[in-house]
Amino acid sequence: MTEYLSVTGARENNLRDVSVRVPKRQITAFVGVSGSGKSSLVFDTIAAEAQRQLNETFSAFVRGFLPKLGQPDADLIEGLSTAIVVDQKRLGGGARSTLGTVTDINPLLRLLWSRRSTPHVGYGFAFSFNEPQGMCPGCKGIGRKVQLDHAAMFDTSRSLNEGAILHRDFAVDSWYWHVWAQSGKFDNDKPLRDYTDAEWQLLLWGSDEKVVIAEPGRKALKMDFEGVEAKFNRLFIQADADSGSSERKREVVARFTTSVRCPDCGGTRLNEAARTARVGGHTLPGVTAMDLHSVHALLPTLSDAEVAPLVHEATERVGALIDMGLGYLTLDRETSTLSGGESQRIKMVRHLGSSLVDVMYVFDEPTIGLHPRDVGRMNALLHRLRDKGNTVLVVEHDTDVITAADHVVELGPRAGTEGGRVVYEGDVAGLATSGTLTGEFLHRPITLREQPRTPTGHLRLTDATAHNLRGFDVDVPLGVLVALTGVAGSGKSTLVREVLVPQHPEAIVVDQSPVSTSIRSTPATWTGVMDPIRKLYAKATGVKPALFSFNSAGACPTCKGLGVLYTDLAYLDGVRSTCTDCHGRRYTEDVLALTVAGRSISDALDMTAAEAVEFFTARDVRRRLQAVVDVGLGYLTLGQPLSTLSGGECQRLKLAGRLHEQGNLYVLDEPTTGLHMSDCGHLLGLLDRLVDGGSSVVVVEHNLDVIAHADWVIDLGPDGGDAGGQIVFEGPPRELVRAPGSFTGEHLARHLAAAAAR
Repeated sequence: MTEYLSVTGARENNLRDVSVRVPKRQITAFVGVSGSGKSSLVFDTIAAEAQRQLNETFSAFVRGFLPKLGQPDADLIEGLSTAIVVDQKRLGGGARSTLGTVTDINPLLRLLWSRRSTPHVGYGFAFSFNEPQGMCPGCKGIGRKVQLDHAAMFDTSRSLNEGAILHRDFAVDSWYWHVWAQSGKFDNDKPLRDYTDAEWQLLLWGSDEKVVIAEPGRKALKMDFEGVEAKFNRLFIQADADSGSSERKREVVARFTTSVRCPDCGGTRLNEAARTARVGGHTLPGVTAMDLHSVHALLPTLSDAEVAPLVHEATERVGALIDMGLGYLTLDRETSTLSGGESQRIKMVRHLGSSLVDVMYVFDEPTIGLHPRDVGRMNALLHRLRDKGNTVLVVEHDTDVITAADHVVELGPRAGTEGGRVVYEGDVAGLATSGTLTGEFLHRPITLREQPRTPTGHLRLTDATAHNLRGFDVDVPLGVLVALTGVAGSGKSTLVREVLVPQHPEAIVVDQSPVSTSIRSTPATWTGVMDPIRKLYAKATGVKPALFSFNSAGACPTCKGLGVLYTDLAYLDGVRSTCTDCHGRRYTEDVLALTVAGRSISDALDMTAAEAVEFFTARDVRRRLQAVVDVGLGYLTLGQPLSTLSGGECQRLKLAGRLHEQGNLYVLDEPTTGLHMSDCGHLLGLLDRLVDGGSSVVVVEHNLDVIAHADWVIDLGPDGGDAGGQIVFEGPPRELVRAPGSFTGEHLARHLAAAAAR
């Protein structure tokens, strides 16, 4: 008999008294357009209540150390299991966290080296770059050193008297400047570029002697002859390493320094003994620098009877990462450089070996960043979790994941205020005939572009050698839509970031770095329309613009312009409530009384982008807001906090923010991230308008709809990591389906064949 998780009357965010029954120990896919309420139901209601109830089982003392989770706005939630949320938040851990440390593979390798290395070094911690016994003394295990950036610090065309030292603390006539100027060791009128090597070293590092400094009206003093770089290191870099350094010192360090690979350890982070000891002819840094495919093949060759268990465990963990399509990564990769999709799949490794049952796993679009080839592997992993007796909830747009689910819940019918309702519950077969947006687009055939546009020219990229790129040259067509494709790790993003942008800095790049999500950031502030709107209200009402800023003079003094109050209840759950003075309107009554065409500034912030385009006549405001509408976000209100937006909404808002810029080369990094299949058509229409308007568009994509719609495809591969970095195919999409050795072409052909069969 099937058991159910039931939700009654959920009202979080835009949910409208939603009630659903989710079968336990099955895979349920939650679908719908971006902003329809999927995350509000799954994460903000179901998962949040499961976590809150778990926290309630602890003592009040323990709860004081746990996150304060408010009770979701719902009438009743029953049948919950303990929830494990695997989201897209990037892995943290700072500069000392690597793929090897976060997956616990590094400790296994350290133990192997401690037992089998030649020469013998010591116990496992002797191979840890996070322990004093193993870390490089030069960089303290970071692998990089912060040092003075000479180009930022000196203008070598000037002399000391002309202010060659650019830091204001070392400027002409400063106390420090007199040490060098009165030392008698330099020609103070000689440009620094004419210094001999000896003079330059003396200026940078000084010498072990004293110099006499005599300023007018002051007693002569003997001072240590400390060089510019030596003094900067002592005053700023070493001080910054201390947690007590001031904000100004941190800013100075950021401005006048550069990070370089540690010259002592070569970036390996380890001291000489640890980095040179070998097992089977391999050093530990050499193994952690290999891609995971190579590590997986190597580890069994290093095994013997005594170390077999730990080698087996390490091999299993590396294999799990490969199964998730991450075989191109290396164990020494810093976690801060991983994408959200990569981070999410790495987190899954921790759960696959668990023997827990009857747990509720919650995934947020786990296929983000995955090539179609690897989606099948992800589905297999989800099924493994289900088959152990767990409940799996997946928020997804990928058709392969949706069709592999046992149960489907669709939210909609549209987004924002037009969404928040359950429009379908049932199996996949019923979804296809449900008449919903997902049902309509689930099996929509992919259409190949048969008549590609003719390029207006070509963008030459030369000597592509960064990371795994194999040193090729490539001509990117201009005046058309170009899709840059290939499996994860094949070199697509590297080609864009390390080759295209440095060689052609005029390109307008919209990548996946997050937008600001403070509670004070809104679509109005992000797009830049808030300032002209404030000035418009000020001009029309005869008051100063600051009155119309909810961050300034006109803000409600009770809630400080937030419209809500956050009450900290110590170890109990915090409470978020609407401000009782301004009733959520953010401003004082005096400001709210000032109107334009009968609308107060608060009314303006309550407008959707689509409404605001019609209301405001200023050309700059309308152009920026029209871009928001064009990317499918016309339903967002101008005052909605960015912290409430979904990942797909944030991505499109970034794109909208760049559409008004002057430039004819757009480079978009997976613009379909988080987009519902019905929204992809709107995006393609926007890209077509850009191209037809004279721009060139390059998209890094896995989405087969986008690839099929492109005029030209550049496919990298054939695989990821060391097995990638080559051009597998260049040409129109209709020829890609016949390209030998192209995984992208193989899957595009498969989808076309499946569509033809239907």
